[in-house]
Formats: sequence, structure tokens, C-alpha cells
Amino acid sequence: MPPLYQFLAASAPGGRRGRLLLPHQTVETPVFMPVGTQGTVKAVPQDRLESLGVEIILGNTYHLYLRPGHEPIRRMGGLHRFISWPRAILTDSGGFQVFSLNALRKVTADGVQFRSHLDGSSHFFTPEHSIDVQIALGADIVMAFDECTEYPATRQRTEESLRLTLAWARRSLDHFRAHGDEVPWRDQAQRESPALNSASSWVPQVPPLGPGIAQTPIGWVPPVPRTWGPGTAQTPTGGQPGSDPSHPEQWVPRVSILRPGIAQTPTSGGPGNETPHSESGLRTQSLFAIVQGGMYRDLRRQCAERLVEMDFDGYAIGGLSVGEPRELTLEMIAEVLPLLPKDKPRYVMGVGYPDEIELYARMGVDMMDCVLPTRAARHALLFTSEGRLNIKNKQFAEDQSPPDPACQCPVCRRYSRAYLRHLMNAGEPLSATLNSIHNLAYYLAVMQRVRTSFESAPATPASDR
Repeated sequence: MPPLYQFLAASAPGGRRGRLLLPHQTVETPVFMPVGTQGTVKAVPQDRLESLGVEIILGNTYHLYLRPGHEPIRRMGGLHRFISWPRAILTDSGGFQVFSLNALRKVTADGVQFRSHLDGSSHFFTPEHSIDVQIALGADIVMAFDECTEYPATRQRTEESLRLTLAWARRSLDHFRAHGDEVPWRDQAQRESPALNSASSWVPQVPPLGPGIAQTPIGWVPPVPRTWGPGTAQTPTGGQPGSDPSHPEQWVPRVSILRPGIAQTPTSGGPGNETPHSESGLRTQSLFAIVQGGMYRDLRRQCAERLVEMDFDGYAIGGLSVGEPRELTLEMIAEVLPLLPKDKPRYVMGVGYPDEIELYARMGVDMMDCVLPTRAARHALLFTSEGRLNIKNKQFAEDQSPPDPACQCPVCRRYSRAYLRHLMNAGEPLSATLNSIHNLAYYLAVMQRVRTSFESAPATPASDR
């Protein structure tokens, strides 16, 4: 099988520039992954995620299992087709959500009995069942079933939890290896790959718009001028600088909907960068293990070493951002990272603020996710180059400047702080959408800046990667 992780460059003190070669998308790392809990990144449609440059999103196994159910999603061709998202997806194991149910769950060596938060119905998750659900969903990356330890937790409680996590990791891996070929898009990928991999036959799809209406490629939106100051660079709102269809050599198509009967087109480039398969030729899912051990350094080391012996496709550090101080989070990450294989991806789950994800990326973390940018957006908090803004504040009532003057996202190119404040105070649904788009763009820009700095940094010895 082709490698999952491709190393490109290293930077002191431990940062890594690389790529994940996944079935539906080649993902540039380090990467921030927006969270799409129930098959949607809250308030942000898929085409906007594509235009922002999002290459991979998360899906939540627990929530999708309960509603609409993994079997209906399997019958519809998997999660990619169901939500019309042609790029990469990672699904968690459901362990963290079951952990958060607390009084509604009972943990045994076999698995976890829990009651649905929707209707109180009883369910039983085992490592094998978690893997079955994730195979049915068809994510590019799936996670081993684990138990997340609360904070604070006694050493005895953490040791008991660690024993379960290690036993469940082995069971998850064995079941995945036995059933991984049951992913719903595997046969579809083999049928469609000749057409999708034909660079010479691909042409942009242009919709029929009716007589007298200019024909433009799907995904391109005419530029809208920003009205609050001279010197503002005018760029198309639905793409990026250089995406004007009058210059076809620069135009980047944005839309590819993987549903039966709809023409398939690339999403992140022209001919030669087709989806749903990345250039790696990888045609199956990858399974990551999750390093637990609470806030005990020796237990974290023990867990990492045991999981590495099992030889997973990648490794995550879980059980963080559960109420512990930031210093402890940093300490646990620093303890585990050197123990993980250098030729496999490293993922820290559920973090964090923009400064945190930049710090962790410079330490050598390849992947991070968090609900914070969209959750904060729905509560009026914007992340900007000038610091955090509570857009509900009265000081913005007549502020005609963009939310972040240094940002080139569609929201900052078009709307003012005063308008965003008005939408939030009026309870308009558009508020959540615009705020979320900006915050996601800000997070993605942080990662782009980090990747660029790694590319230009002096080379470091291979042993430091």
C-alpha cells in the first residue's frame, strides 16, 4: 500500500511540513480540520468550505449513528455522497461523546452501554461496532475506540481507563484489518477511477443559465467591491485572487458533488489533481490509535509505546482540553510526540485557540481539530489579527471597517463590523454563517502561514523530524 504520510520539510524545534495522501484528497499539513459534527460544519455550506480551501473535515460517529443512522448512510454510498463533500473526512470513534454522557453510560470490558440523548433509547458500543459504523460512514480516516479520562482523575482511575483503551485499540485494529474492504465507496472508486484519472478528458462544467446571461464556470462569483476605503484589492468572492475565469490558466474550479448522475469534476485544481482519489493511489481507509493516560506522564509514555507496537496508520493524542490548565496540555503533548513514529501522521484532538494550534504545529503536530472557531462565532466572538473581538459590543455600532483589516476572507472583503453587530443583535441566522466563515478563514490562514514558514526554514536533520 502507498504511504499515508509524505514528509516534505522540517523546521526547528520540531515542525513538519508534509502531506496526507488520502483516498478523497491530498491534505497539506500541518492542517486544522473544521468539525462537522452531524454531517455539517455548523452554519457553513460545503461549497463555502471548498472556496475557503478546507481539505478535510470531521464527522461525529456517535451523532451520525443515532441520526440518521450509519446503515442508511452506507446505502446512500457513504458520508461523502450523503453530505455532498468530495474531499477528505475523518470520523472519531464515538468514545469522547459517550464519555461526555456521564450518568447515561456504563463502561465494562466489553464496551459501553449508554442511553441516547435524543430519546433515551439504549445502545451498546464495542470497539468492533464503532469500527463497523465508521466503515459504513466511509471516512478517509477512522479512529480506534477509546475511553477518555476525565479531569481530574486519580491514578487508579486513569490506570483502569488506560487498560481499556489499550485492549480496545487491539480489538479495533483486528476488526478493521478484517473488514476494512467493506467501505461503501471502494467498488465505486474502482469503477470511476479511469474517468476521474483522465487529465485529458476533463473540462469545467458550465451550467445553462438561460439566454442573455453570461456563462461562467461553476463556483466562480463575480467580484464585489469593498466600499470602505481606497486601495482594497478586488478579488472574486467565491474563489481567491487569480480565479477570474477570463484567465483560464489561473481559474480554480470549486464544485464537485459526488452523487449518482452528476458529472464529476476536480475540487482543488484542474486536470491532474482529480478527486475522489489523491495522487497517492490509496484506495482504502486508514485507522489511527488514540494515546490516553490522563495527566500522568509515565502512563502517557506507556500508552504511546504499546500503541506504536501495534502499528497503526497514524496516532492521535486524546484526552486533552477536558478542563486541565493549558500548561498541562502542553506538557502531555511534549511528552508523547517524541515517542510517535516519524513516518506517520500525528494528531492532537480537540484543540484549541489560534495561538495554541500554531504552537503545537511548530512542535511537530500534523493535524488538529476544534469546534471553537464556529462555536465562538455563534456567540459573537471573532478571531482577528488585532485580537479577539466581541462583535456585539456597542463600540462597533457604526464601525464601517472590515472585521479584520488584514484578512482577505469573503466576509472581511464585503461586510463591516457594524453590519455583523446588527445581524448578531437582531438574531439573524446569517450572523452565525458570516462569523463562522471568518473564524474558519482565520484558523486556516494561521496554518497556511505555519506551512509557508516551514517551507522556507533551513533544513533540519532527519532525526529531528
